[in-house]
Amino acid sequence: MKTSRRSFIKKTAVTAAGAGLVSGIPAIAGACAGPVAASDKVVAGLIGCKGMGFADLSSFLKNPGVECAALCDVDAGVLNERGGQVEEITGSKPQLISDFRQLIEMKDIDVVIIGTPDHWHCMPMIYACEEGKDVYVEKPLANSIQECDLMLKAARKYDRVVQVGQWQRSDPHWKQAVDFVHSGKLGRIRTVKVWAYQGWMESIPVHPDEPAPEGVDYDMWLGPAPKRPFNRNRFHFTFRWYWDYAGGLMTDWGVHLLDYGLYGMNQYSPESVISSGGKYAYPDDAMETPDTQQTIYEFKDFGLIWDHTVGINGGPYGRDHGVAYIGELGTLVVDRGGWEVIPDYEGTGRQKELKMKVVPLTQRDRSVSGLDHHVKNFLECIRTREKPNADIQIGADIAKFAHLGNIAFKTGRKVYWDSETNSFRDDDKANELTRATYRAPWKLPSV
Repeated sequence: MKTSRRSFIKKTAVTAAGAGLVSGIPAIAGACAGPVAASDKVVAGLIGCKGMGFADLSSFLKNPGVECAALCDVDAGVLNERGGQVEEITGSKPQLISDFRQLIEMKDIDVVIIGTPDHWHCMPMIYACEEGKDVYVEKPLANSIQECDLMLKAARKYDRVVQVGQWQRSDPHWKQAVDFVHSGKLGRIRTVKVWAYQGWMESIPVHPDEPAPEGVDYDMWLGPAPKRPFNRNRFHFTFRWYWDYAGGLMTDWGVHLLDYGLYGMNQYSPESVISSGGKYAYPDDAMETPDTQQTIYEFKDFGLIWDHTVGINGGPYGRDHGVAYIGELGTLVVDRGGWEVIPDYEGTGRQKELKMKVVPLTQRDRSVSGLDHHVKNFLECIRTREKPNADIQIGADIAKFAHLGNIAFKTGRKVYWDSETNSFRDDDKANELTRATYRAPWKLPSV
């Protein structure tokens, strides 16, 4: 793959676009700190600049010694705007690139940040590993189980530090909650509930297909995905709700929350999965993935339930998202605001007695964002070569787990997973859905 990629770049004219300054962008603390030893300097390049990619880069630039050498995006308007913002933040103008392969080839870049839609995570990450770059890649790790396996293999083969954007792994109160679960004070846990009730999500109005906006390389945006006419609903943020590019709320919010559901139980491979749901909130809108979905994962000694819906905020335990570990002595509930323990009780009426001591509510420390903690952890691991908090193995395990739920939903039946063979038992249709299908001339990387 390396030779063909370089050959492509030599034959393709890729011009760096100019950028104008954008006013109103606050300076980021640490970006203009004192001199840093050359050995401590980290040079980053960002692929995919619209949403979380730029949020990630902004967090990187808060740390002394981090520089941004280049930005890459297929939307020239976004690229120019972000280039101006980086220049205002750092005082240095990054190179602006329209093809990710040219950015990966840049010798002075140490870290590649991948903030593209999900269907564009695999190739840049593997190519970056081949070129000796460390990688920060947004969640979910990939848009198929096959891609997850290849990305894990590449990171290990090339000995790269890879942090997946599951930043809750670096937010201290989530770890405190898991430590309490691991203490055994809840007793034996029979059920884990994980949910995302997204009241902020409105209906996606139906729009006709139309020409791609000026300055957008739409064929490059599609990349390995099927050829389709441009539609604004499939572009930028709302790509999440289309199977060609992502897996809906299951892989969007799900990987954050399912990650901790499994972390608390220290198990990652279910024996079976069944899922149901559909478009119950907005049946006639343009969203393709289910806006309402319930999935049950069966393990040998507990069950995990995933539940999501849109347009409703009133989730379990009065929270619009969270994880609940339901034990025989009590239930621990954790979300992005903090965690608490609800003791179980025995007896009736006035004779009720709590089965465990009351545990004070623990609220999240809001002085530093979870994303900033996560990026700092990654930068430390670049220097120490240790595994980061959301190492590639964690990202692969959770993305695959979410995809198992979506595959069960698509088949409409209970499916049985065999972790030893990394496949479904006696189910050709389900196994076909684990594989990635790439549109020519793009090819799934070989590792």
